Amino acid sequence: MPWEAPRRARKRAEGTASSNVFSMFDQSQIQEFKEAFTIMDQNRDGFIDKEDLRDTFAALGRINVKNEELEAMVKEAPGPINFTVFLTMFGEKLKGTDPEETILHAFKVFDTEGKGFVKADVIKEKLMTQADRFSEEEVKQMFAAFPPDVCGNLDYRNLCYVITHGEEKD
Repeated sequence: MPWEAPRRARKRAEGTASSNVFSMFDQSQIQEFKEAFTIMDQNRDGFIDKEDLRDTFAALGRINVKNEELEAMVKEAPGPINFTVFLTMFGEKLKGTDPEETILHAFKVFDTEGKGFVKADVIKEKLMTQADRFSEEEVKQMFAAFPPDVCGNLDYRNLCYVITHGEEKD
């Protein structure tokens, strides 16, 4: 399952998607989404379905994806997933994300030396014991997507960038 911003870092999107989802993104972003859609639409029928997802996972080396997991992904859409629905789904996911500075400030509270990283075990403990608690699985997913370095440090600047921009800095 692709990594997405932790649910605590996303505000609940209010209302429904804009009727013109294409206005939410610039042309280069739309082109990148179109390329991703084309890669995932394995059978080239213009829609992403369970079999397309299964084939995409297989191409990425993940062979034993459970049917339930694929069904859950497809059910996130309001209907068949054509490119407009695909783009709308990403727009809705991104619409509720806090600004990068807000997320950075939250991490900086734990970075007393201002080095740009925090100890992964400290973040894990805070995420699992404070406010809206993360489950062990949610923490595992975050660290799988953003593994700490060999010293156990989490590069929160890069994590914040990915949460708010959807891709790693070059």
